[in-house]
Amino acid sequence: MTSIERTAYPRFKRLITARELHVFFTPGEEERVWAEEVTGSDEHQLALLMGCFPKQDEVPDQVVEFVRRILDLPESTLPVYASGRTAERHRAWVRERCQVRYDGPAARALAEETMRIEAASKNNPADLINIALEKLVEVGLEIPRFSTLDTMASMARAQVNEEILAGIRDRMTEEERRRLLGLPDVIGLDRKTLFNALKRNPGRATWTNFRRLKGHLDWVDSLGDPGKWLESVASGKVADADRADCRSGST
Repeated sequence: MTSIERTAYPRFKRLITARELHVFFTPGEEERVWAEEVTGSDEHQLALLMGCFPKQDEVPDQVVEFVRRILDLPESTLPVYASGRTAERHRAWVRERCQVRYDGPAARALAEETMRIEAASKNNPADLINIALEKLVEVGLEIPRFSTLDTMASMARAQVNEEILAGIRDRMTEEERRRLLGLPDVIGLDRKTLFNALKRNPGRATWTNFRRLKGHLDWVDSLGDPGKWLESVASGKVADADRADCRSGST
């Protein structure tokens, strides 16, 4: 599962600075007048100006206190709704005011299409989610739940990667595939594999090691032509695979 902190998905942070409170949670004068006009209670006014519609226990106390103080409301005022119908009516008002359209199927379809296109060159699910968010905001669609986008990103990446791997396999000869499939086989008394040999340390800078390295590189070249295998594969995907291999090799 992708960490929501690595994405641009709107959320309440655990620690909110005084600057962030002023920048993101200070309602403008026009917003305050509008909220006062369309609501019939202090609680509804405070809830409407929270900036989003989370559950009450999801809103940090410091945000509630800050907005309540800005609105000069009694300390006992909480951002609660008298009924679900009232909350839904307020959501409709906010969508209309912000010119945002609520259309779950359209939002999911656009996010999926965007992620599949971007997955051809990007491998990080957080990147796919962020790009989908930008596209949804650009066209004025209300964004789906984070869990929905996270699942879609994982599926899009898996499907596109399968297609890329199938293309690489098709560009290999039968002999090249046979050699690569033999790399995990255990050989020799040391019980190591040929794959371990790929990561062989060149050793000190001596003529003996140089000749050994030359022979090693000749063997690596005999496995096939990676340049041909990776034709049409985006450089970003190749770089991500290299970084992943380096991380796994260091653990």
